[in-house]
Amino acid sequence: MLDSNGFNLWAGNYDKSVDISDSNDDYPFAGYKKLMNAIYGTVMNKCPANILDIGIGSGTLAHKLYEQGNNITGIDFSKEMIAIAQEKMPSANLIQYDFSEGLPTVLNNSTFDFIISTYALHHLADANKIIFITSLLNSLNDNGVIIIGDVSFQTRNDLNNCKASCGSEWDDDEYYFVFSEINENLSNKCVLTYHQFSHCSGIMEIRLSRSK
Repeated sequence: MLDSNGFNLWAGNYDKSVDISDSNDDYPFAGYKKLMNAIYGTVMNKCPANILDIGIGSGTLAHKLYEQGNNITGIDFSKEMIAIAQEKMPSANLIQYDFSEGLPTVLNNSTFDFIISTYALHHLADANKIIFITSLLNSLNDNGVIIIGDVSFQTRNDLNNCKASCGSEWDDDEYYFVFSEINENLSNKCVLTYHQFSHCSGIMEIRLSRSK
């Protein structure tokens, strides 16, 4: 798994690397453009919205939302990624911070219409994903949505099949989403839906239960 220094070095070529993988329908970024367009469309249905982007990276998605008048707050642990994103979005509130520690305290009293994260939360171990997602529920406005687009699978068997087909290309240092397992752990707190976009990617939407 890359640390912040690795992402700093990769920052300038990150978007190109993603595009090549997506164009070739290769793990890990197969379906990337379709996934990003779907998240964009969901958010734009409520534009202008107050958005938190976790692991904002170079701001590929956030920038498009920013251009349409949405209010962007973003966090990323890479100084160079934040610098690239800030140049694209001068008025955005961008914070260098490691989300494995939760959210920065400066956001403790902030709430959002959308909390989005794309290709970032797979750096958290499965148990930590549950803890982190649960904590994010407190940062949602009424009718707010958490949208996670990432390398992900409906079942553990689907993940194992993809891993077998990837061989040595598979990254054993990352913890990819298995929706059935996430749903089992969170369904008592919130309502989850999942949409598969390629053999190795999908979008999970998380909303507070009506009773919450």
